[in-house]
Amino acid sequence: MDNRYFDVVDATWPPYAITHAGPWLIREGRGGGKRVSAASATGPVTETDIPQALDAMRAIGQGQLFMLRPDDTALDQMLETQGYEVIDPVHVYSGDPAVIGAGEIPRVTTFESETPLAIMQEIWAEGGIGPDRLAVMARAQGPKTYLLGRTNDRAAGVAYVAMHDGVAMLHALEVLEKFHGNGLGRHLMRAAGRWAAAQGARELTLLVTRRNVPANALYSSLGMQVVGDYHYRIKDSA
Repeated sequence: MDNRYFDVVDATWPPYAITHAGPWLIREGRGGGKRVSAASATGPVTETDIPQALDAMRAIGQGQLFMLRPDDTALDQMLETQGYEVIDPVHVYSGDPAVIGAGEIPRVTTFESETPLAIMQEIWAEGGIGPDRLAVMARAQGPKTYLLGRTNDRAAGVAYVAMHDGVAMLHALEVLEKFHGNGLGRHLMRAAGRWAAAQGARELTLLVTRRNVPANALYSSLGMQVVGDYHYRIKDSA
């Protein structure tokens, strides 16, 4: 897996702050979720380096959470030995924005907004995406858009897309549960592809947990390919 995708994650879903402690990158998330709160290694580490990461995370009031990328095999084994359990294995998907954006989007089905409208915030809140994660979106500095999806004459879905270094990444795609299965997620993905293509993006990417079977099926059906994987490790006591 190309590690540049992790740079896109940090730019389009940015932590409150990033600091370095020895061979560690420490993300301060301020409630924004695992992606902005996990420590990761910046190079080779040994077991004697792990306490430095733990101290740095404690110092900012965060749990002891590590992101393990494909080349972190040795660290992954060390953490497993120390009792850290795997949580949320993630697929990284990528696809051609023009291909994803192809196909019909019915009139008045998707809309772009420069800011998250009140109705968007309500839909995200129903999906567990509250003010702390909205603050993450607001911190992104590059081109970005907020997408609203409508079906059955009402607002029912949302998504957020941002760009970094020619790569667009979609985050926080949510469709209200009672409207699942009616194609709104596909229309929002097409709208994201069209926005990314208009911005000159080479790729449209996204992250999704492996256990989210319907979402994985949707992205695959749009011609997207898994280009990498990563996971987190955490202790129950953390």
